[in-house]
Amino acid sequence: MSIVVNAISKNYGTQKALDAISFSIQKGEITGFLGPNGAGKSTMMKILTTYLKPTSGDALVNDYSTQTQQLEVQKSIGYLAENNPLYPEMYIKEYLKFHADLNNAPKERIEKVIALTGLTPEITKKIKQLSKGYKQRVGLAAALINDPDVLILDEPTTGLDPNQLKEIRSLIKAIGKTKTVLLSTHIMQEVEAICDRVIIINKGKIVADKKLDNLRDDKEQVIEVEFDYRIEEVALLQLPKVKSVKNTKGFVYEITFDTAKDMRPTLFDFAHDNGLKTLQLSKKNRSLEQLFQDLTS
Repeated sequence: MSIVVNAISKNYGTQKALDAISFSIQKGEITGFLGPNGAGKSTMMKILTTYLKPTSGDALVNDYSTQTQQLEVQKSIGYLAENNPLYPEMYIKEYLKFHADLNNAPKERIEKVIALTGLTPEITKKIKQLSKGYKQRVGLAAALINDPDVLILDEPTTGLDPNQLKEIRSLIKAIGKTKTVLLSTHIMQEVEAICDRVIIINKGKIVADKKLDNLRDDKEQVIEVEFDYRIEEVALLQLPKVKSVKNTKGFVYEITFDTAKDMRPTLFDFAHDNGLKTLQLSKKNRSLEQLFQDLTS
């Protein structure tokens, strides 16, 4: 495993930012790390990069302990912080040489990351002259300068326009073919476009850990039904494989089934047996955004 997190907790005084978090990520996975503001995402990433120490628990990155082998962890990862700290007066190549020297990386690595991150058209400019998208590319290039096995990206696309978003997404997806990527973001479309897996945390605890393929397979089926009369939700909860029932408006109900089998015939039969008319009956695809809202609202 590239990352193993074992019962990590982090307290700030009386506030518990992380509450016994555990998960592992295999080599070559791109994992989206999601949660509302204050959920503990950045805290977890800072622990994995050794910028913070946990209150309890431990984490391994590339088989190195973040508690006792901080230097080894730092040498084996690339980290792009949320605010992407750069030196605006430096030229791109000058800044990357600075990072290469810090990491004892060979000089030829500089040219490789410039080509990999698409910085060549702007290479003669100072960082302050770059667009937001190209500044993010410089941050990614610096994170890749030591050719890390694990890349940790905290909100890498914040503030980018649609074209820049597309470019950075493609870049991260390409990098993820050979490296393990842990990506924090608030943009659900970004996760669905590039990630293999999603971990959602809320109030310091993991509330979901799913492969994106499983989410897309619609294993949890959502059906919207409208009757001609109100019915108690408890009656709908008695149907087979029902996970939850929500009366969204009037006589409209959103029912989640824990099965891939089409449950619309079952609902139609239920209406017939109870003297109800079915005014509408449709399957809904459960998006990542809906899952996120259900788990964190």
